[in-house]
Amino acid sequence: MAEDTVTRRDTAGSVRLGLLLGMVGGFLDAFTYIAHGGVFSNAQTGNVVLLGIFAARGNWSRALRQVLPLLAFVLGVFTAETMTHPRVKARIRRPMRAALIAEIVVLVVVAFIPDGVAGFAVVVAVSYVASVQNSTFDTLRKWPFNTVTLTGNLRTMTRSTYRALVLRARGEGEKARSFAVVCAAFLAGALIGALSAAGWGNRAAWVGAGLLGAALLLFVLEEPRNRRPDAVGGTR
Repeated sequence: MAEDTVTRRDTAGSVRLGLLLGMVGGFLDAFTYIAHGGVFSNAQTGNVVLLGIFAARGNWSRALRQVLPLLAFVLGVFTAETMTHPRVKARIRRPMRAALIAEIVVLVVVAFIPDGVAGFAVVVAVSYVASVQNSTFDTLRKWPFNTVTLTGNLRTMTRSTYRALVLRARGEGEKARSFAVVCAAFLAGALIGALSAAGWGNRAAWVGAGLLGAALLLFVLEEPRNRRPDAVGGTR
């Protein structure tokens, strides 16, 4: 949800922010999958596939474990869209920061939950805030992208690479490089999430909170620059 025109100067839509949020996306999926019974927080395609598998086997308890994260993800999209409503937007002047803060708070709470306690509630909560992130941050530079799944970003990177190398299309090389950074960050986040969740359990959520804190810090540090008379864009 682009709040206004995204330029090179803006934090929102920047490659550096996309890198951090891409890492968070990979981290969260690996974290919930490893620490909480093979359920994805972001990759709802995977949850739908697992839902079909468990339903075919008649394993309805496991099927239910895939349904609730799906519903939480849908609710997250509704929440993000509600934040764009004129009445709500008048009260929440910095929806992007609000989304990051909400995600940080959830992960900090998760980090304090003992392993083996309320595991399914953790997955649902993480799915919800991941969906809010996904719906709030949907632009990389000037191109649509996804912070919590890889497939679309990988397709865009590959297509732009082809167009840059074969068709010599202007601007496609820059686009390919930008999406390559995000794809690599997603993989790095998944590796970090898998290793930290296996070793630390719920305490690994601190890692995700730290990455989100770095993303929030980008907004805070760059706000004075974005307020300069020659800067395009508003307060995030």
